Amino acid sequence: MNTQFKKGVLELIVLKAIVADDLYGYQLVSRINEVIQVNEGTIYPLLKRLSNDHLLESYLKESTEGPPRKYYHITSLGLARYEALLEEWTNFSESVNTYLKGVK
Repeated sequence: MNTQFKKGVLELIVLKAIVADDLYGYQLVSRINEVIQVNEGTIYPLLKRLSNDHLLESYLKESTEGPPRKYYHITSLGLARYEALLEEWTNFSESVNTYLKGVK
């Protein structure tokens, strides 16, 4: 997949994944890889930015498989951002698809 396409939609996909469930980093990478291929080196800086922007909060939770894990939870500000991005993406993708279907 085109790298620029990924960059443009990654924040939306991350927020969507965390809307559904609080997730720790590796879980998040695994979920996103079901849709688009990304690596941890791409996701962790984005999580830090989203946390700094108060769109996500993090907390530690004990794990039965090792040290405590850092989970991410979407804030009310993050949910509003997700809804705005989703509306923008829907309008944008519909416009592009309409245009592409009409061009010969």
